[in-house]
Amino acid sequence: MWRIGELARMTGATERALRHYDKIGLLVPTAIDRTSGYRWYGVAALSRLERIRGLQRLGLSLRDIADLIDAPEVQVRQAVRETVADIRRRITALDQTADRAEDYLDTPAPLLPQQATVGTRHLRVRHLEVTHPGELAAVCAAYPTSTLLTWLRALPHGGFSAAVDTGGTGERLTLPARTVARAVIPPATGIIDAGQHLFAWLHRHHLAIAGPTVEDHLSDADGDHVTVLEVPIDTTRPAATPTGRPKDPLSTPDKAREPTLQERMEHS
Repeated sequence: MWRIGELARMTGATERALRHYDKIGLLVPTAIDRTSGYRWYGVAALSRLERIRGLQRLGLSLRDIADLIDAPEVQVRQAVRETVADIRRRITALDQTADRAEDYLDTPAPLLPQQATVGTRHLRVRHLEVTHPGELAAVCAAYPTSTLLTWLRALPHGGFSAAVDTGGTGERLTLPARTVARAVIPPATGIIDAGQHLFAWLHRHHLAIAGPTVEDHLSDADGDHVTVLEVPIDTTRPAATPTGRPKDPLSTPDKAREPTLQERMEHS
């Protein structure tokens, strides 16, 4: 028989841990001296403690160990398989978090894009044909708290189609529920620069654009303004060139026929 301190030294456990195991009923002392209150542990307790610590090293929680320590081996192995799968998922999530952090540190852009699922939107729009992105400033000035849409697969090289939400008149346009890359534009960052950074971010993450970019100009009762960019993305496939390589959104677009505005609307 060993006192609690002796058992702790033999196994590398702490006395605090042993007292906790006793408190939760996982490892009770073999005997307790009624006069001194000392805990005494025998061989069976030693074997049980080693099993507890072994299962902990396999990733099982004390709650799981309490349910499994006396269970058949087949049940223990199944629990360990499930624990391994959960650990792998957490490792993957941590790897993705580390990748996002490194991407942020490796680029000068102040944007922090997020992937999100957004619901259906119904708009009334006036369609525009734009020859240069700078023309959109006048449109935004005419509709300062409105929504602007641009049909771009990459940074513009020439004219492109756009539309502005008029707030009640114009053609009906429905944006279906979709997954988007969203970025809130810091006050010091211009919209055009923000768009460049967002397209570059999509390229680095091999995300294919799946519809019109939505540019929301928002304000609150205090008069504060913010712009939110949302680019719908296809999470089922990477952006690719005809040869199968990821497409650089900063490169010149292909010379193939541009889709008509109606085709863009149908596929948006």
